[in-house]
Amino acid sequence: MSAVREGLPEGRYGRSADERADRKLKIIGSVLGAGLIALIAWFGYAYVIEEDVSGQLTGFKVTAADTVDVRLEITKDQDATAVCTVRALDTYHDEVGRKSFTFGQRQDDLIKVMTVRTTGRATSAELVGCDSATDG
Repeated sequence: MSAVREGLPEGRYGRSADERADRKLKIIGSVLGAGLIALIAWFGYAYVIEEDVSGQLTGFKVTAADTVDVRLEITKDQDATAVCTVRALDTYHDEVGRKSFTFGQRQDDLIKVMTVRTTGRATSAELVGCDSATDG
């Protein structure tokens, strides 16, 4: 006696509806993923291009109970004036000194050692930020 087949052989007559749906979801996911990566890259590029002043505190040295010398590296446009703020911290991370420095030199890159006066003994220093000075 021979066996009767209930349906068509699998894989012989094209894709099933589930396989077509899976393929559509993969395509949609790929397109959305590529769009998200492009958006992140665009925001990153816009952030870097618009920032015309940047700074980095590369070192500090406590020179006395009421002073700390900080070493700053500033990158800016030649025509820009940079204003960088540094603060000195004590053992408990309380602020014991703060000073803003203005750099108007017609140079792209600057390395400067500046002195911050403190109200107590500093144990560390940090760069709060650097911005472009606005006219007016």
